Amino acid sequence: MTAAPALPRTAAELGLAEQFRAAPGAAASSARAAAFHRFESAGLPTRRVESWHYTDLRVALAKAAPLAAPPDEATIAAAKDRLATLPRLAPARLVLINGVFVAALSDPPPAGVTLAPAAASATFSVDDPMLALALALAPAGVAAIVAPGAKPSPIEVVHCFAGEGPRSVYSRLVIDVGAAASAAFVERFVGAGTETQRHASTAIDVAAGGALAHVAAIEDEPGLHVESEVVRLAEGAALDAFAFVAGGALVRRQIFARLVGERARIGLAGLGLLDGRRHADTTLEVVHAAPRGESREFYRHIVADEANGVFQGKVIVQPGAQKTDGAMKSQAILLSPEATMNAKPELEIFADDVVCGHGATIGALDPEQLFYLQARGLPPAEAEAMLLEAFGAEAISRVADAELAEALLALMRDWLARRGRGSRS
Repeated sequence: MTAAPALPRTAAELGLAEQFRAAPGAAASSARAAAFHRFESAGLPTRRVESWHYTDLRVALAKAAPLAAPPDEATIAAAKDRLATLPRLAPARLVLINGVFVAALSDPPPAGVTLAPAAASATFSVDDPMLALALALAPAGVAAIVAPGAKPSPIEVVHCFAGEGPRSVYSRLVIDVGAAASAAFVERFVGAGTETQRHASTAIDVAAGGALAHVAAIEDEPGLHVESEVVRLAEGAALDAFAFVAGGALVRRQIFARLVGERARIGLAGLGLLDGRRHADTTLEVVHAAPRGESREFYRHIVADEANGVFQGKVIVQPGAQKTDGAMKSQAILLSPEATMNAKPELEIFADDVVCGHGATIGALDPEQLFYLQARGLPPAEAEAMLLEAFGAEAISRVADAELAEALLALMRDWLARRGRGSRS
């Protein structure tokens, strides 16, 4: 059997190689050099890579935008004014500008949390080319370390873009939750425009008996947003994560979760709001590597116009991970004949005493429900918005923090209102 011939380097891949050689300190770091070697060996993912089948970056990324400059005094001052108008979603706020942690714009961490530089650590040991690229090119990010037994107030991490013209941004965040600790983090992505290419990486490590609530929200309009989360859960650890995707031309969120301790639990959920010609891809892999683990995945998408949604979920139950309990569901509503949704739930089970299931539904709004509401005096656009809000609200109800859930509901209502105005014009 002969190996497939290597594809010629694209202009984007050549540009990325030049950027790595020129990035301050990148080549001198063995971890970053090894990460870029992994990326360069694989290249930009194509449809030939099963997990990237619906998002061909080799085609989509024609040219790598220049690296965004580190924030200077003028940039920080401008960002300060901008952040002053951004409503807070948590009591404490940490700010990264173009991937660089800016202490001057950040609050002191709450009691029980310490901050440190985020190294390209082994926590990110996942075989994915875009994660490797993010590790290679990201400047020193920030690690939030929650002390064992601590229960700090929630923390908001704002990823803010600052700059003009085509720019690429790389960021790295580590959330380390100690044994028996409990924490909540909200990651927000703001400020990017259509010429921005953003690559974000987040490592989540929850020690025995620890618990983390995590929310990520894409609120701006990057041309490209690739976000990678790597999760490790120890014995009895728990993670409840939610993603709100309402921006970006091409968005790829990928989650690599590994439940390494007995009785670990993970809940992953999200809501995608897609209009125009947006493309949003959620791909996740949950590995049960220990007995009595529990996983729940619940994602909903509203897809309008010529937008394209993707959900790929794989749950792997390894040998010996008996008594695993897993359930996965993806649901989508299509609002136009040109809208598309690709759903691919998968189970790979190598243990014989488990309870696992998955399902996916794709359809349109129920015309009888629309007729019922219109017969009671609601205009068509309002009737549609009411049904869509109820559909999206069920996904948002997975967020336990009532104030945060209400803020996400407000963002969804804004999206529905904008879409309603557009459909009437």
